[in-house]
Amino acid sequence: MRRLLLISNSTLHGSGYLDHCKEQIKSFLSSSVQKVLFAPYALHDRDAYTKLARTAFNEMGYDLDGIHEHKSAVEAVKAAQAIFIGGGNTFRLLKTLYDEKIVELIRERVTNENVPYIGSSAGTNVATHSINTTNDMPIVHPPTFDAIGLVPFNINPHYLDPDPNSKHMGETREARIKQYHEYETSPPVLGLREGCILLVEGDKATLKGKTGARLFVRGKEPVEYQPDDDLSALLSN
Repeated sequence: MRRLLLISNSTLHGSGYLDHCKEQIKSFLSSSVQKVLFAPYALHDRDAYTKLARTAFNEMGYDLDGIHEHKSAVEAVKAAQAIFIGGGNTFRLLKTLYDEKIVELIRERVTNENVPYIGSSAGTNVATHSINTTNDMPIVHPPTFDAIGLVPFNINPHYLDPDPNSKHMGETREARIKQYHEYETSPPVLGLREGCILLVEGDKATLKGKTGARLFVRGKEPVEYQPDDDLSALLSN
């Protein structure tokens, strides 16, 4: 049974790293997990990023290793009790996952071996169908925009609602997602506002966190969802 905790953002305004979702993480990880494997690939300074994540998980009662601290990323994923992929630049992250040849392995371990997966921001992006709806700049070129595919839809983390008082004349987030949906093969996109989390357990998906989400489906008007709402229908797309 796949178990995913897909978090919109690591840091919520007014709080520290992962503070807003620590209780969700502790509830999500089973009692059999003692150590979490962390992929810091989305940021340049992997050591500093791992230190930040290690401090947060130690406070929650878990050990944490950076995947780059192992001789082999493949062997590290094979031995992982749980996987956490953090935020940063989604293009850099996905390219490195492909470079290290662990995309299919992560998919196998999470979907068939019940290894818990936690993603935040870019780490949430790469868990989905593709990274086409990320907010990030393509600072590097992954071999494909196809992501790990743990769910059959896309997520837009840090989703921002249109501000009627803004003088900014560029496209809103909603407009950009609708542009993506001009293509017939584009899947649904779940806009996760900051503070929002999607919990997936097997064939059940539930919205969690402090804020709501906005679901975009091609050819339909966007629909609002609030914490504890059931989004399981998305898993059958």
